Amino acid sequence: MISRRTFGFASAAALLAGWGLFSRTTSAKSKQKTVFEITKTDAEWRKKLTRQQFYVLRQHGTERPFTSPLDKIYAKGTYRCAGCGLAVYSSETKFDSRTGWPSFWQPIENAIGTTTDYFIGYPRTEVHCRRCGGHLGHVFGDGPKPTGKRYCMNGVAMTFVAAKAI
Repeated sequence: MISRRTFGFASAAALLAGWGLFSRTTSAKSKQKTVFEITKTDAEWRKKLTRQQFYVLRQHGTERPFTSPLDKIYAKGTYRCAGCGLAVYSSETKFDSRTGWPSFWQPIENAIGTTTDYFIGYPRTEVHCRRCGGHLGHVFGDGPKPTGKRYCMNGVAMTFVAAKAI
């Protein structure tokens, strides 16, 4: 027989999980109402993106930490949305957050949009490409100066273009 305490914890966990699924669904539906400059059907996105890119960019997934080669790139250049090619972050704002994901303290101006995501049971600020709506990652308030922000991005959601040598 289970105790009341165990039943209470299990019930709370089930409610939070259900809320996370509901929130993720409603967040995805509300994004579909937003008209982005670049729009494609799921079939068109699947043709353009790898399976992992589609999962992250279009289904709001998260890649496993420490799996992206972009996490350890510190060359000069630009990080672009893997969905549409829009420049979203400069290497000049990248830092090692030791989280296993590429992190930046500031995006390129007018490159991203944000929404509130409740997927894990509490509100987080989701970051998406302002041009195609692709999910890039999340922003947190524990980053370095000057902004104090940590834009924690999925490497698979971006490509890196090195700066040309002069």
